[in-house]
Amino acid sequence: MIRSPTFVMRRISLDAVRQAATHMYEAAVRTPLIRLDLPFADGQRPTVYLKLESLQPIGSFKLRGAWNAVRRLPAEVLSDGVWTVSAGNAAQGVAFAARRAGIPCSVMVMDTAPETKRRSIAALGASMVTVPYEEAWKTVESHASSRMQGRLVHPFDDDDFIAGNATLALEILEDLPHVDTIVTSIGGGGLIAGVGAVVKALRPDVRVIAAEPETAAPLAASLRAGDARYFDGWTASFVDGAGGKSVLPTMWPLLREAVDESIVLPLAEIATAMRYTADRVHVVAEGAAGCAIAAAMSGRAGRGTVVAVVSGGNIDLSRFAQLVGAAPLPS
Repeated sequence: MIRSPTFVMRRISLDAVRQAATHMYEAAVRTPLIRLDLPFADGQRPTVYLKLESLQPIGSFKLRGAWNAVRRLPAEVLSDGVWTVSAGNAAQGVAFAARRAGIPCSVMVMDTAPETKRRSIAALGASMVTVPYEEAWKTVESHASSRMQGRLVHPFDDDDFIAGNATLALEILEDLPHVDTIVTSIGGGGLIAGVGAVVKALRPDVRVIAAEPETAAPLAASLRAGDARYFDGWTASFVDGAGGKSVLPTMWPLLREAVDESIVLPLAEIATAMRYTADRVHVVAEGAAGCAIAAAMSGRAGRGTVVAVVSGGNIDLSRFAQLVGAAPLPS
């Protein structure tokens, strides 16, 4: 168990998110919402839309947070470069932002990162240090590593990174004013904390739901306990962009305010959602994105208008084909 001090106060202001939005499209794109019609439209199921962050230049929402965090760094630290630790998508975001800023970038890559993400990191000009997942997660917790040099751009526990991520929530509320629920997967919490900050400020009637795989669901455990927790029995899976080993105590003050519920999904259900999405709307969703889609499709996130954030599409195509080929289509 990780205990977080009850006196910790932390918030992401709407002004910070709006400020991030004024510079966001220098690097990122405004992504569309598309309808995903469900096969069992019986009046008891939700109307589901997909927010296609997989269409970002790096194939993931992480570009938003990385760009805002890097562009806000003081000039005196930029010459030393930046580094991050990541399963792949944050690394691509920080590498992309660093290249745009003309500064060096290095990445501590978890050994669970898919090959397609590793290739993309290298193509963006970042140097890589591959480490076991356990070491990478300890680095995430400590915000430090003797292996790395330059300024750390934390992949989620950074207010500027979170504010950048949150700009996608502004887009959702503008494009779909009648939304009832927004569902996102959660790894460290930097996406859903930002989404929740915007929603609670502008539309507190809209529910914000987390989606976690059954193999790694620390937020669900934390919400039950009312405190930041480790997830006993953590197991690596194809849902590599979601499901950390723990909720960081520094993130808990944001998450407890931002999230209404966490839905835990079986891996088979996530794979089925990935297959259905590819079959019906021709979108490749990586495991973390499939987790959010599965939660929306299940009806457990509500029966109204539900947006599932397709957080990324960076998955090895051979692995994707294997997963969706074995998964049944819902009937």
